[in-house]
Amino acid sequence: MDIRFYNTLTNEVEQFEPLEPGRVKMYSCGPTVYDFAHVGNFRSFLFADLLRRFLEASGLEVSHVMNITDVGHMTDDVAADGRGEDKMQVAARRLKEDKKSGKVEDGAVANPDDPYEVAEYFMQAFLDDGRDLGLKVVSEYPERVPKATHFISEMQQMISKLIERGHAYVGSDGVVYYSVDSFPKYGQLSGNTLDGLQVGAGGRIDISNQSVKRHPADFMLWKPDQKHIMKWDSPWGAGYPGWHIECSTMSMQVLDTDVLDIHTGGEDLIFPHHECEIAQSCGATGNELFSRFWMHARFLLVEGEKMSKRKGNFFTVRDVLSGKATGTPVHPAVLRLELIKSHYRAHSNFTTKGLTESANTVRRLTELGERLRDACGDVPKEIDHTDHPVVKKFLHALANDLNVSEAISVVHAWISSPGKDAAEAYGVLLALDQVLAVWELTARDSMTDDPESEIAIKLCALIDEARRTRDFSTADTLRQELIDLGYEVRSSADGTLAKKTLARPPKAIP
Repeated sequence: MDIRFYNTLTNEVEQFEPLEPGRVKMYSCGPTVYDFAHVGNFRSFLFADLLRRFLEASGLEVSHVMNITDVGHMTDDVAADGRGEDKMQVAARRLKEDKKSGKVEDGAVANPDDPYEVAEYFMQAFLDDGRDLGLKVVSEYPERVPKATHFISEMQQMISKLIERGHAYVGSDGVVYYSVDSFPKYGQLSGNTLDGLQVGAGGRIDISNQSVKRHPADFMLWKPDQKHIMKWDSPWGAGYPGWHIECSTMSMQVLDTDVLDIHTGGEDLIFPHHECEIAQSCGATGNELFSRFWMHARFLLVEGEKMSKRKGNFFTVRDVLSGKATGTPVHPAVLRLELIKSHYRAHSNFTTKGLTESANTVRRLTELGERLRDACGDVPKEIDHTDHPVVKKFLHALANDLNVSEAISVVHAWISSPGKDAAEAYGVLLALDQVLAVWELTARDSMTDDPESEIAIKLCALIDEARRTRDFSTADTLRQELIDLGYEVRSSADGTLAKKTLARPPKAIP
């Protein structure tokens, strides 16, 4: 199958073939664990997950790494040099205030002054959200989800190599800087040029300390700072690494390669983060390329507007799943589909209408899956992905620069007419869901393995008892209690039935 992806590095759609036949080495920029991840973050993470799952369904072995940033990411990250405070320091202060005001439950973080404990708290929250949404790489934690603080020695080794090769130097302020003049291709990913990067333009260059640097665009690799909340000894003094050096080091170390096949992230990372990664990595290895393909997801809007806490349209994953964002709990399969169904190179618009449409799709797919599973005794027919017309058409759509909307249209057409052979149809569903991971998420939420099922069963029995005694007010109250817990409630000849909600239309997003 001819696989073609848009490459940000060349601004062209190119044929993709891994450097090592049959095996893809892929790196994705993961979260900075200073807060709960929001739906915009997960749009980027799930794009990478969809890409990985497609490549695997196409018969390729994928080694996928997604990092955890727990030091060195500054609040003013639009500047290549990084300004402001370390985001972990901000998180520690905010969490301490939240504990005092009761916004965070007791015991969540025993010591908010400890940045390692704060990072662990938010990292575990990210891993939980990732599991909820079917993010495959989180099941490979910690091997494929490395933390920056575990690779400080390797970062220092790379910095030393950059100094030896003439790509880095120690400034008069003691900070180790990367010399952008030493790398003629600096700007190749973003389209920036050193001449075009005017001092202070767009907040991208720190003009406050330009006198200590050879070029105003030189960026930090290591900063000695005894007052920093997290610091390590180094040949250049106790301090902390720059944000950019972290990903260069972790990607090459964990994937055991100097050249990646694919590097993914959000479009906001193209400059400065990914541009700096290229300069550092190529400078350290002497290679012409750091990653053969760069793929970036565009921003997520909310009802057509940029997500903003000030506007009240800023939502974490748990805000949406719990119903805090919409007034109605949203099943993880619905949120997953909503975040992956738009093409990654187009802005995605997170809307009430979109959630409702995704919920209806999930409902149709789930109900079909349940019928097929029951009809074939949960024994699917093995499907040849390269031969079966439905699966082949689905994968060919994704092979065209991950055209997910066309792929989902194939799924819709098939759901309407899955054929008479239940075992074959069930095999097709599983083949499609190897990429979509929607049935995977809904199937695990059956009443038998739902941790709240005992509560649901008891409430159903109480509703039936209330109805028998004609206490309809109590029955309605209990029914609403079930609905608030995230269940659909139905009456039948056998009594009241409750099932985890998949598709209730949410209320308007604020």
